[in-house]
Parts: sequence; C-alpha cells; structure tokens
Amino acid sequence: MEELLDLALEDPEEGRARAELLLAGPADPLASSYAHQCLGIVHRERGDHELALRELRAALRSARRAAAPDRERDVRATLGATLVFAGRSRAGLAELTRAAEGATGALAARIGMRRAGALVLLGRDEDAVPVLRSSRDALIEVGDELWEARTRIWLGDLELRHGRLGAAEEETRRAERLLARTGARLERLTALENRAEIATAAGDLATGLRIHAEAAAEYRALGRPVRYAGAAPHAGAYLAAGLAREAVDLIARFLEQGDLPAVDQAELHLLHATALLALGDGGRALDEARTAQRMFQRQRRAWHRDRAELVGLRARLLVGEAVSRGRATRLAVALDEEHAPEAPLALTLAGRLSDGEDRLDLWTRAASYRHHPNALVRAGAWYAGALAREERADRGGVLRAAAAGLDAIDEHRRLIGSSELRALATTHGRELTTIALRHAAGDARTLLRWSERTRATALAQPPATSDAATIPASLAALRDNGRQLAEARQEGAETEELERERRRLERAVRAESHTLSATTAAQQRPAGVEEIVAATRDACLVELVDVDGSLHVVVVHAGQVRRRVAGSTAQIADLLGPAGMLLRRAARGRPADTAAVGRALQEAILGDAVRLLPDTAIVLAPTARLHGLAWSLLPVLGDRPFAVVPSAGQWLRARATSPPRDAGTVLVAGPALASGGAEVPVLARRHPDAVLLDGPNATLDAVLAHLDGAGLVHLAAHGRFRADSPLFSALDLADGPLTVHDLERVPRAPYRVVLSACESGVMAPVGAEELLGLAAALFSLGTAGLVCSVGEVNDAATSMLMVDLHAALARGSDPATALWEVRRQVAGDPVAAGTAAAFLALGV
Repeated sequence: MEELLDLALEDPEEGRARAELLLAGPADPLASSYAHQCLGIVHRERGDHELALRELRAALRSARRAAAPDRERDVRATLGATLVFAGRSRAGLAELTRAAEGATGALAARIGMRRAGALVLLGRDEDAVPVLRSSRDALIEVGDELWEARTRIWLGDLELRHGRLGAAEEETRRAERLLARTGARLERLTALENRAEIATAAGDLATGLRIHAEAAAEYRALGRPVRYAGAAPHAGAYLAAGLAREAVDLIARFLEQGDLPAVDQAELHLLHATALLALGDGGRALDEARTAQRMFQRQRRAWHRDRAELVGLRARLLVGEAVSRGRATRLAVALDEEHAPEAPLALTLAGRLSDGEDRLDLWTRAASYRHHPNALVRAGAWYAGALAREERADRGGVLRAAAAGLDAIDEHRRLIGSSELRALATTHGRELTTIALRHAAGDARTLLRWSERTRATALAQPPATSDAATIPASLAALRDNGRQLAEARQEGAETEELERERRRLERAVRAESHTLSATTAAQQRPAGVEEIVAATRDACLVELVDVDGSLHVVVVHAGQVRRRVAGSTAQIADLLGPAGMLLRRAARGRPADTAAVGRALQEAILGDAVRLLPDTAIVLAPTARLHGLAWSLLPVLGDRPFAVVPSAGQWLRARATSPPRDAGTVLVAGPALASGGAEVPVLARRHPDAVLLDGPNATLDAVLAHLDGAGLVHLAAHGRFRADSPLFSALDLADGPLTVHDLERVPRAPYRVVLSACESGVMAPVGAEELLGLAAALFSLGTAGLVCSVGEVNDAATSMLMVDLHAALARGSDPATALWEVRRQVAGDPVAAGTAAAFLALGV
C-alpha cells in the first residue's frame, strides 16, 4: 500500500488509476485509507485543494475505522501539510501537531519533516531547522533513504535561503544520490533544480541555466510538464542574468494554468511582480505585488509578505506614487534583522526616503552586507556605501566603494561564456557606474579612467562556444530554416509556419548559448590612463561620456587629457532621427542637405571641445547609444580620417594585433543583391590570388572556413540588424543567414573585414555601455579593423565606393584613411556622398 503514496508523487496518473480501481472494489478500511490519501496528494499537487482535502478527510475516516493509530497519524500529517498548501496555515499546523502526538521512530521523523516543511513555507526557518535535522538523523538511523532525501532537500533549501551555499550544495547532492538509488526520478529532478538554484546564487549563471535545461529535458523524457517548483528558480536565474522578458514569458505559462496550490499561487504573483519590475512595467508590477501581499497575509506568511511589500514599494516609486518613509524603514529593518539578501536593497530605498543621520544609518547598515556570498548582494551593499560617502562629501570614498561594487559585478559574470549575458550583467552595475562617473567628472584623467572601467567590457574577451568543430543541432536547423524562408519569400509562398519555426529555433539557440561557461575566469584589465596617453602622442582620442544626462568630451593628445561639457543626451537624441532620415533620402537618390543637421550634431556632441582637436586623425570612442551615428556628418570629422571604437581599451588591443603572415584576401558575394555584388568581380580581377565565394559557392560553411585567420575579408551580402535580438543580426548567404552566433564560432579572427551591406555596422546598446551585433562579434573575436555601414545605403553607389576603398587599402592606407579618401572623391555626388557618410571605419 505504501507504493500508492510513492506513485502519487512519482507517477500521479498511475497512482490515481490504481487508487480509483481499489476504491471501486470491496476495499477494507486500511486499504481505503491509502487509496484516499493517494488521491488527496494527487489533487493537491494539481492545485485542487478542495478535492484534495475531501479525499484526505475520507482517508482519515477510513484509518479510524481500521483502528490503525499510526495510519491515522500519517494521514493527518498529509492533511495538515495540504491545509498549509491551501493557505490555511493555522489549521494545517494544528493538524501536524496532532499527528506528531504519540508518533515514534520513522513515522515521527516523517511527520517532523512535513511539519518543518510547512514552517519553511511560512518563513519560520529558525523553528524548522532543528526539526529537520532531527528528522534527518532519525531517518538515517532506520535506513529510510527516500524520506531522508526529502528531508535533505528541505534542509538544502533552508541553507540556500540563508546564504550557506556550501552546506546547501552538500545536502542537495546527497539527496540527489539517494533519490537516484531509490528510483524516484521525478523527485530527483527537485534536487537537480535546487542545485541549479545554488549555482545561480553562487554567481555561476551558466551552470545554473545549464542544469535547468537538463531538468527540462528530463521532464520531457518523462512525458511530464515542468513543475512550478522548478520553473520558479529558473525564472529567478533569468532575472539574475538580466533576461527579464524570458522570466515573464516563463511565468506567464503558469499564470495561464491557474491550478497551482495556494502557496505556489502567491509566490507566483510575487515572482511575476519582480520580473515585471525588472522590465520597467511598474503599474503591472504593483498590481501583482499587491495581490501577492494579500494572499501571503491571508496565509499568515509574514516572511513572504515582507518581500512582496518591498517589490510593491519599488513599483510605487517607479510609477511616481508616494511611499511612506516610516513603512519603508520598518520593512527594511525587519529584513535586516533576518539578514535577508534583500536587506541592502530595502535599506537603500528607505535611506533615499529619509534624511540626516537616519539616512546615513540606513545606508551604513546596507553597506555592512559587502561581504555577502552573493556577488550581486555585495554590489548593492557597495552602492549603499557609495551613497553614504556621497552624503558625507567623501569623493574618494565614493569612487573606492563604486570600484569594489563593480569588482563584485565582474565576479558575477566571470564564469559567463555568452557574450549576450556578459553584456546584460553590466545592468546590475548601472547605478554604481552613474555615481562613479558623477564624482569622476571633475577631473579629466579620472573621468577617462572611469569611463574605460565601465564600457565595452564584454568585448574584451572572446565568447565561449560548446565545440568549435561541431555545429549545435538547433543552429544548423536555424540555418536551414533561413534558407527555406528566403526561398519561400522569393517564390511568394506562405511563410507563417516557417516564421513560427524560426522563432522556436532562435529561442533554442539563445537558450543553448546562455548555458556556456567562460573559457577562462581571468578578469580583463581596463586600459590605464597612462597607456592611453602614451598611445595618443601621434593621434587624438576623443572619448564621450554620459554623466547624469550631459555629454562630457575627453580629448587625449600629445600627453594631455582635457575635458569639456557639451550638450544634453536628450538634445542629441532629438537630432538622431532627422540625421538618419536625411541619409535614407540620399541612399534612395533624393536630394538631402545634411549640412545643417551636421552642424547641430557637432555643437550638441562636441561643443567647445572642437577647439581642442588638432589637425590630425581622430579616434572617436562614443557612448554606446551614439555608436550608430554617421559621424562624417559633423563638419570637423568630415574633412579628416577618423575611426570609431567602443573604447580606448579596444583601440589599444586592435593596435597591438599584428596582421597574419601570408594571410590572403577573401571575397564573398551573397544572393539577391540589387547590384549583383558588382564590386566583387572587379576586386577578384585586381586580386587574382583572392578566394572568391559567389553564387552557390557562397555557403555558410565555406565562408566561415575562409574567415578563419584571413587577412582581409570583403562580404557583399544583404544584412539585417535585429534590434530585438542583436545576436541574430545576419548576412544572407547562398544557403541561409550568417548570424552572430555563427561568427562567434570562428576559431581565429580575420584581421580586417569590409561589410558592404546596409546596417552591417549597427550595434545594439545593451546593459551599461555594452554593444552587441555583427561588428561587436568581430571585435570580441579579435578583428583589428572593420569598414561597415550604420544606415541604409545605395547599392550602385556602394559598389563603386567599395572598389575605390579597396584600391586605397591596397596602397597601404588604414581603413579610416581609405574611407576618408573615398569620401573626398565623391563629395560632389549627393547619392554617393550620402552612401559614403553611412560607412564607418571601426578599429584600426
């Protein structure tokens, strides 16, 4: 009969069928009690509380008729736990207390475990710990491996909740081994999911996401849907990774079900509120937080209610509602007394609403968490410390605290292999970056140092791949889907089903990339000011820094570092639209006078710093949001060579890259170009030793193979920039799109690359001053220089421009000089000039 209770959790459908079959016949009271208890557990796990309670009360009556006191105690314990799951905490704990009366041995330990689990759900951790440990020891003594494993899972969860990650890992791994021995495959997945949560808490996001993916695959193999208990930490891992949209989408599937236990429903609303807040949707986050708070209050779960209230307070501030200073302070103090990981955030928020010594006290208490095992908690604590030092007018202290906080963010991402997740991780340090730049802005050298500390860090190391020699199945399928889509569009066929499949495959490719661990845990050192100064004696670096919404211009030349303040970022944003529109007009052969908008952009972006620029080539390091500007529209840049770089550090790395020996030229012409890739045959005649890939030969595998270690690559192919998912920005080849995910698998970077497609150089700003896109992928691989476009271009004008560009490169000009020479040649042709203006030289 005990087998029925195990089936209720491991194979609910089989358990239900057997229990109903038993009850359909002449079952004795003892057997009936097992059957009704099995059905009660099955209905409880599905969220049908009333039906579950009805079955369990029937099981209790049958146990009484059977005159089996221990049977009655066991059923009563299940009834008590189910009442707690249904949100009826007081009644549930009363039943669990009654169940424990007179129980001995293994039964007493099992009842103790269930009572302790209920206490954990209610946030009464201190009461639960001794009960769980006592139950664990008793179960070990009697050799009850299944219940010992269940107890260890609860203990591991408690250790995790209190930041004791080593102990949590030990308990969880032991539980996993025990469950594997007992054959409880579904319950073993709970331990696996807990291990993923521990990895995430330890800052190893890639491992956490990888284990969640393994668990999801096992659920599919078992033919079972992922349970909410596993999906919740998965959503939490997404939030830690900066993937708020993925977290919201995952949660939405459970919101639609609506058949979860009441305790899970309340936690689901809280998790949804947290994810919506991360998305910036304060209104919906507030509604969900209030719903969660009401449910937790009814369930007498003060521990969870406080966390729902914190999310609600943050959402209210986001939507501009008033927040009670007293309530915020009481909540923060309550969380601090628990030493909760949320405490630094709550204390920082309460400090913002306070003043004087109260504010300093709250921020100082938040700063005390700077030794917490979780790197993100430490970063939040250091931010509070920076605020406290700002309050005391301690500029040096602010910068030291900000540096320590950003070091914690670096630790958080040190094991991440995905370039997307590395870039998103910097979002956690946005407030630290803001306060540091504010206090660094008064001194040009200090501002340059901090600007370099906080920008383009994800490009400083290559992305990780699962196996450079093997293409993942999902990526190969996506390539094939791209080819089919291109053919269907060309033939005017229906593409809806193919588009659905594309979206599914893209989700799979992204999910796989997120599980990759970094190939090295070594931290990249940002460029030092003296290194930059030494490198710019014969050049001029202009680095743009957004400080509290104003653009600061740092000019480095001839041993000097100087600073000027230009316009506001809002003013500049208003000019970007008209500039882009004028370039599109030129690309389409229509008259477009860009002089006025160019002057306005120059005044807003450079201001008085124009007077500091020497008569020499410029290296421009703009903010991430300005990277896509056609910089030659600015009069001061239109008449000289200039290169654009994500950071001075990236420029130094590019300068240090040596051209490969005996590396050849690769020329690629993709399909369906309006010009037919007209420049490629001309370039092939001028470079007879070049590898030519055109027509059906311009396949993905061939192009990727020849990119490996090439000296100069020219790619003439239709390009698509994907602002919604920059790593799926692509160039169209004969057998499908070449995406950033494909580029990241090239073993050795090509030295220089020319991309003649529209928008091939557009990079998406991500996180805090990070960039993603085709050009960003090449930079992270180690490519020294690129020529690419940041807007729409005219095909015919592009073909002629590319021929002239390559002629200049062949004469020994660097890309910036070659592009400047081309712009001078076409100055009298509005269409050609507009096209030339859309191209930028990146790097060296």
